[in-house]
Amino acid sequence: MAQYGKSEYWEERYTRDPEPFDWYQRWAGLKDTLVGYMQPTHCVLMLGSGNSRLSEEMYEEGFHNITNIDISQVVTKAMQEKYRDKPGMTYVQMDARSIEVPDNNFNVVLDKASLDSILCGEGSTHNAQKVLSEVSRVLMPNGVYIAISHGQPSYRLTYLQRPEFGWNVQVKTVQKPMMGMTASLSADDKDNVHYVYICTKGEGTEK
Repeated sequence: MAQYGKSEYWEERYTRDPEPFDWYQRWAGLKDTLVGYMQPTHCVLMLGSGNSRLSEEMYEEGFHNITNIDISQVVTKAMQEKYRDKPGMTYVQMDARSIEVPDNNFNVVLDKASLDSILCGEGSTHNAQKVLSEVSRVLMPNGVYIAISHGQPSYRLTYLQRPEFGWNVQVKTVQKPMMGMTASLSADDKDNVHYVYICTKGEGTEK
């Protein structure tokens, strides 16, 4: 099985195959679910951005303040070059377990398959906890962490509903795209939906 939880796996993969690649969903499949929670003026952090087109597709729809982080230096450099003509779209090599930005910095943290990847690796529970703690720290009051996942609520809510975060968690679903459009991390992924976990910091009155 591929070592999705290891940084070395991603460095080798992006070196071997630099073509754009999207896990699970593109923006078109997520937009209707997400627009109620994020606005073009929002400051967005994209976790484990890889070489996905999600940020580009959002940028084209007016989201011009997107910080993309990924553990892979190879893909970060490639994306910096690719999007250097898009002001407000930045790519930084960073480990999501230690996000090097101030507290209360982002309106939205968007995660498409990053939590799932971490949960495939060694020390998965500990690493997931570190990432989610960092996400909570960098979110502004009333900020929203949105995780797109193949993991069912019985497996994911354990991590997301921890009392120290105080998140209000809603679970939505989106239909999976046709085969070949995007890829799945899990060979035994038999549901015909992906789960969208919308976690609002505090009780959050803003929608």
